[in-house]
Amino acid sequence: MTSQAQTARKRRRSLSSRLYTWLTSMNLAIALLSILAIASVIGTVLQQNQPFNDYLIEFGPFWFEVFNTLGLYDVYSVGWFVAILLFLLASTSACLIRNTPGFMRDIRSFRLNAQDKSLRAFAHSRQYESDLPAATIVERTQGLFSQLGYKARVKEREGETLVAARKGGMNRIGYVLTHLGMVVILVGGLIDSKMYLKTLNMLGVVEVETRDLPVSQVPEESHLPPGALAGFRGSVNIPEGKWGDVAFIGLKDGYVVQNLPFKIEVNDFHIEHYDTGMPKSFNSDLTLTDKETGEVIEETIRVNHPLKYKGYNIFQSSFGDGGTELEFNAWQLFGDAGTKQALEGKINQERTFDFNGEKYTLEFRDFSLFNVNPTEGPDGNRENTNFGPSVTFRLRDAAGQAIEYENYFQPVDFDGTRYFLSGVTPEVGAQQQFLFIPADRNNSLETFMAFYATLKDRDEVTRIAADLVAQTPQGGQGGAAQSAAARSIADMVGTFVEQGFSALGEQVDRQLAERDMPPEMAEQARESSFRVVQSVLMRAFMETLQAQGIEEFTDQDADFFEKALDVVTVIPNYGSPIFVAPTGFNHIQSTGLEVTRAPGMFWVYLGSLMLTVGIFMLFYIHYRRLWVLIKPAGVNDDGQPTHHRVVVAGTDARKNIDFDQAFAQFSDELMRQTGSNDQNDASTTPDKG
Repeated sequence: MTSQAQTARKRRRSLSSRLYTWLTSMNLAIALLSILAIASVIGTVLQQNQPFNDYLIEFGPFWFEVFNTLGLYDVYSVGWFVAILLFLLASTSACLIRNTPGFMRDIRSFRLNAQDKSLRAFAHSRQYESDLPAATIVERTQGLFSQLGYKARVKEREGETLVAARKGGMNRIGYVLTHLGMVVILVGGLIDSKMYLKTLNMLGVVEVETRDLPVSQVPEESHLPPGALAGFRGSVNIPEGKWGDVAFIGLKDGYVVQNLPFKIEVNDFHIEHYDTGMPKSFNSDLTLTDKETGEVIEETIRVNHPLKYKGYNIFQSSFGDGGTELEFNAWQLFGDAGTKQALEGKINQERTFDFNGEKYTLEFRDFSLFNVNPTEGPDGNRENTNFGPSVTFRLRDAAGQAIEYENYFQPVDFDGTRYFLSGVTPEVGAQQQFLFIPADRNNSLETFMAFYATLKDRDEVTRIAADLVAQTPQGGQGGAAQSAAARSIADMVGTFVEQGFSALGEQVDRQLAERDMPPEMAEQARESSFRVVQSVLMRAFMETLQAQGIEEFTDQDADFFEKALDVVTVIPNYGSPIFVAPTGFNHIQSTGLEVTRAPGMFWVYLGSLMLTVGIFMLFYIHYRRLWVLIKPAGVNDDGQPTHHRVVVAGTDARKNIDFDQAFAQFSDELMRQTGSNDQNDASTTPDKG
């Protein structure tokens, strides 16, 4: 029984010993460092902590899910990255614990127990004979050691004397500093990681909020008090003239709210642009007020120039819209087409309305003051043109489906014609398409909308058609035939307005096929039908101009008419029952601030300093040992030594070529000072193969 217990204990010791050896092995450390290096490269190349929709659009559904599962969108806080840091910390600490005591003993020891046989077996070793007394040899050896910067000790033992010397003990300190620096850096990194937050969340102390709520409505269990021990990196958007005292920290698929010990008020936001419309520089004028002391600090921050206060850093990271106030006309495209209603809105707010029994929601998303786009100039060269301000909004129906629009405030000139632009994105990731509505003589939508309202009015179109029929020789007779012809023409105009030119052609072909006409007559009738529709459309347009007090029809009006007809046929595919025409705005900008607190940064800097100094010691300080053993080689009749054999040996922890030369110079000089006149018996350094 006792034997079995001892065997079991040996096996346990053997297993624990193997695990400890593996944990402190260089191979494990290199593997862990390689994984961390790869992860750091990924974190540098792949922009971190962006909205998931941006990643979904860039990578597609499959790779988005793969990268999300691996946690690459927040790689420095993902569980496996923190686990590797902990493992590397354990490995480095174990190496430090295992080797530091031995190194400390080594740099204090002179190894005065070295024997003759072991010294002669050294790679760097030579021996010679001396006629000088042992005391003289020891004295001169110590003098030479002192001259070369070695610390030496002398030990007398059984008829022989050993002089042991060493220098460069700081090399061993370098090993300790290098590993200790790694430990300190890892501890600092873990302090500033999200491990603290994840632990609180795992213990149920902090709950992750996933809803888009105002700060006042976020539950208390999703708030972190100011002055927490761990570091954090949060963000907050504050409009001009507003203030905030929290930062939002992304965690899992939601966020937690970090309360700050001060208030941040944005007094003003400034931005400069390049000719291409890209931001050149932007900065914020801030007022920081300490909640406890009332201390007030006013400072302007810009990119890479943060405001620092009591361990907190406030960075200028982004900008956006802070709730620009909008004025717009909502033109009806269906129902009571051509009528408008003056409304107001605000970025990041919604407006709901009912149309034909269906509920719609206008979600104002963004406002852009400058829209610089490449265009072709008069000489054919491409140039940058500012299209002016625009508003981006989504129209969401009762089923939750949304179409995104980007409508411009001012008409834009294309090839001599000015258009009101409306960019349409029917679904996420789809290419933006544009609706071009020609501007009238007054650079407004009034003429087009009035013309469009006339075409959508069935009674008005029928009246115009009847007037045209009455002016024909056959139509002058009046009666049911004239009314039927007018209704038929109105039907064709309605088909053109609702479905486009191709649908009109199909309708005419069906009507002609029912009459069973010869091909020549059918073609003439087809062309005649199109001319009649064209005449009705032109008459409707002329009456629209006359209603506006315009009597003279110009080439500009003719061009407007042709382009307006192109727009009319695509409005059914526009996807919205109204056209939002922005007319005015009060621009309010928002500054995006990144608030960080990094108590571990001090330890990272300290560890980096220790690591640098330690590497310097390891590479540039040589840890060397030299021994000189003096033994009697012959005695006289009185038993006194007549001459001595001197064994010189040395070792260098780095085993480099420099020590070959240093050992040769030392041994040559010692032999010159203490050796016999005839040195032919002196042995040279043996091969170190």
